[in-house]
Amino acid sequence: MLLRFVNVSAPAPDASALTSSRRRRLAVIVNPNATTTSPRLRSLVVHALSHRFDVEPVDTEGPRHATELARIAAENGADAVVTLGGDGTVNEAANGLVGTGVPLVPLPGGATNVFHRLIGMPGDIVDATEHVLSLADRWDPRPVDVGRIGDRWFTFAAGVGLDASVVHRVDQRPKLKARFGPWFYTAAAVGTFNRTYVRHPPQMVLELPDGRELPGVTAIFQNAPEFTYFASRPVRLLHGQSLHTGNLSGAVLRHSRPTVMPGVTLRALVPSLDLGRHRAVEAVHPLTQAVVRSTDDRALPFQVDGDYVGETDRAEIAVQAGGLLVVA
Repeated sequence: MLLRFVNVSAPAPDASALTSSRRRRLAVIVNPNATTTSPRLRSLVVHALSHRFDVEPVDTEGPRHATELARIAAENGADAVVTLGGDGTVNEAANGLVGTGVPLVPLPGGATNVFHRLIGMPGDIVDATEHVLSLADRWDPRPVDVGRIGDRWFTFAAGVGLDASVVHRVDQRPKLKARFGPWFYTAAAVGTFNRTYVRHPPQMVLELPDGRELPGVTAIFQNAPEFTYFASRPVRLLHGQSLHTGNLSGAVLRHSRPTVMPGVTLRALVPSLDLGRHRAVEAVHPLTQAVVRSTDDRALPFQVDGDYVGETDRAEIAVQAGGLLVVA
């Protein structure tokens, strides 16, 4: 699919031709299925951006489509890729832009919008659109780090095991996800933990470059200060991380006995508490590369930026410092 860049609000071809050299070209990738996105909102955002930019909106049609669209936009000379969707759309677009030098401009269209908050984008779509319009005359892309698990980049967090299983369960019930938000995640987490991880959790090991092996049932990796948000409350599982450290923070949950969950939950909900200090957790910081693999012949579920990706027997963990440009 080819992306064309047009000024949809230009009154006449000659006026557009006179200004096109001074206007940045934006590919606007819209996830029509995102929680707070609608056809009307799409039209309003595109119309507003067209006052200062040449824009080409295009809707995603399925999983990973945003990656393909972002890659094509970069190859065709876009000045930036704007996403209208949630963290899943941002993640897919980022996977098409890492290393290209074309910046990402995320507009909030999902339920949680973690990455948008991390880079300082306003949480309200109207405010965010006005903010992007104000940047037309002071365009200043800045680099942020990105992590990688297997063949997928992530912008703020990834997980293997329990949290991925929870995300998978939530993603299968999109209406409940949209209606109850973090409370549905909580119910899914408790149910998944009790039914699967207390009785017969998957077994894995995190292999570190120095030869250490950390066995456990769940592993998480953070590329940012927050792992996610519970409504407006930040969930800071591992401390000391940012989008500019050039490394990751990682942690392995050694076991999943019923006594583990209260302490883990407390550390998730109280920002001042560090999950890495839990007695059943082995934390690793700084982390630049590692391997996570199954040790009981069961494929491991994994997620990136809050979206379930699938299962893997083995995945390499890595980070690319400054690998993604953003404008916010």
